[in-house]
Amino acid sequence: MESTDSGSQQHGGDPGPSSVTPSSPPATPPSRYESQKRRDWNTFLQYLKNHKPPLALSRCSGAHVIEFLKYLDQFGKTKVHVATCPYFGHQQPPSPCACPLKQAWGSLDALIGRLRAAYEEHGGRPDSNPFAARAVRIYLREVRESQAKARGIPYEKKKRKRAPTVTTARIDVAPSRQSEGGGGCNVSDPSVAEAVPP
Repeated sequence: MESTDSGSQQHGGDPGPSSVTPSSPPATPPSRYESQKRRDWNTFLQYLKNHKPPLALSRCSGAHVIEFLKYLDQFGKTKVHVATCPYFGHQQPPSPCACPLKQAWGSLDALIGRLRAAYEEHGGRPDSNPFAARAVRIYLREVRESQAKARGIPYEKKKRKRAPTVTTARIDVAPSRQSEGGGGCNVSDPSVAEAVPP
């Protein structure tokens, strides 16, 4: 009898280690995009802090964002030929030249996309987002065009894929069908099935 009581006390008290339910599963590590976005955001905040004079995020404008992008050029790895360089407009120059290295347009464009998202995630309003300013868009477009010209890379706008057009067909309903109370078209009619693609 004692063994039964002690067994019931053991199960009725604190659960043993085997009956402990695991807590929530460990958090998955952030994606590469999320990690990069966090690094970019911290870099931008550090830039504002080191700005002369220091600049508050709330006072940041599109002009400050462009200034930041120009600052990043010193860390670029893309050779961009100046207009006076003999290799200006050559995709594969035969020898090295003294032209500067800059941030590639694609890198800047992706960076602005991440910073734009990070700004709003940190409580910024979309209508006051400095990364979405018109001046920033114009600057990026100018960088894209000038780099394409300097590096001899033809830039062509991607043509938008047009949505397939649906042709509407006039369907005459036979008088006999109208008198039966159908009044509309039957989807199983071959004329309707041919007019609307599946």
